[in-house]
Formats: sequence, C-alpha cells, structure tokens
Amino acid sequence: MASASPQSRSEPIELPLPPVKIDPLAAVFSYLIPGLGQVYQGRIGKGLLFFFGLNLLFFYGMWMGQWRNVWLPDTFGMQDVVIAGQRLEGVPKAIAYRPQFLAQFWIGSAAWPAIYQYIKFDRSKDEGPPPFKRFQRAPTEEQLNDLQRNSSKRWDLGWVYTVIAGVLNLLVIYDALAGPMFREPPKWVADQASEASATEKAPVATPAVVASSVSSPVAVTTPKPESPQGGAT
Repeated sequence: MASASPQSRSEPIELPLPPVKIDPLAAVFSYLIPGLGQVYQGRIGKGLLFFFGLNLLFFYGMWMGQWRNVWLPDTFGMQDVVIAGQRLEGVPKAIAYRPQFLAQFWIGSAAWPAIYQYIKFDRSKDEGPPPFKRFQRAPTEEQLNDLQRNSSKRWDLGWVYTVIAGVLNLLVIYDALAGPMFREPPKWVADQASEASATEKAPVATPAVVASSVSSPVAVTTPKPESPQGGAT
C-alpha cells in the first residue's frame, strides 16, 4: 500500500532587523532631564517612568536633608589635597572634599544650581545671587555642624538618595545611547514579507491513493461424464 505524501507546511518568515545605531543625542537628552532621551526615541512610557522615578528620588532625598545636601564647597582656606604627588585645585579639590557630588552630578540639570553657586560663591554674603539664593549653596562650617548635630539620621540618608538617583541616571543615559532593545524591521522588508505571505499557495490536500485490487484465480471444475449404467453384453 503506497504511503501518503506529507502535508506541506508554511514556515514563518524571519524578518531581518536593522543594525543597532548609537544615539548620542538621546543620551545627552537623558542626561539633561532623566527620561527625555527615551521620549525623543518614541519610548514615551519608559521615558515618563524614568523622569518621575528619578526626580522623585532625588528631590525626596533633598527634602530629607532640609535642602542642604547637594552642593560643592568653597575650598578657600582648606587644607591641600595631594593625589599621586599632584596638588588639586579648583573643582577637583572641591570634589575631593565633597565626593558625593560626583554621583549627584549625573542627575542632570537638577544639580546644576550647585555648579552655579560654586562659580558665583561670595564668602562675604550669606546667600547666592538670584534666582537660587540659598538653594544648593555650600553651607558654612557653623551651619554644617548645626545640621549634623541637631538633625536626625534623615540628613545623611537624604544625600544617599540623591547619590542613588544620580547613579541610576547613568543607566538611563546608557539605555538612551544604545537605543531600544526590540526594534521593528525596515518598512520595505515588512512590505516584501506581506506580499510573500499573500501570494503563498494554500496547502494542497493529499490525493487519495487507490490500491489496485488483484483478483485471485478461480479454479474451474469440469463435470465428469457419468458412466453408463446397464451396458450391452
């Protein structure tokens, strides 16, 4: 008996994805404002999640620290900092005295008032120029001692939150730089795939196989002649 032919099956068409493109502009946007690069790339949901999540963490940490835990110190009159035989001056010396700002800086424009206050710092005045005034301005030694002596552990925990927010935004910046993980194929590839699937033939039904019947030989019996009864003598 002949075997039936296998039914044809249509295999799924694999569409080639476009090559990964580095997006420096989106990375810059995500540095300025967390999540802005993702919104620029069309990933609005993820961008809004990053924006609200990191900014909430950063400003909640500032609130816990009485808005006095993001700043760059004025290093005038402070002891010299020597690293590898080199004496640090200016911003490197300020970061050596306040290393937390090295991570807080990556939250983007939310930490820029501290840079502005550092540049415009005037020791003869109690506050900085408008519009920031005391916002993210380096406290005096007396103010800092008062914060550490009279405040609870919330003050220290607050700057930890701001540091975590800045470090997490580094990952957001990298995500914007690398682009989306799941990418759509180019339009011309998708059009070709749709045309190929439209013109694809429907599976052909397997024809019925009719087995030829072989007739078995039939034995033909010839009647024997009867012997005559009462023959002549």
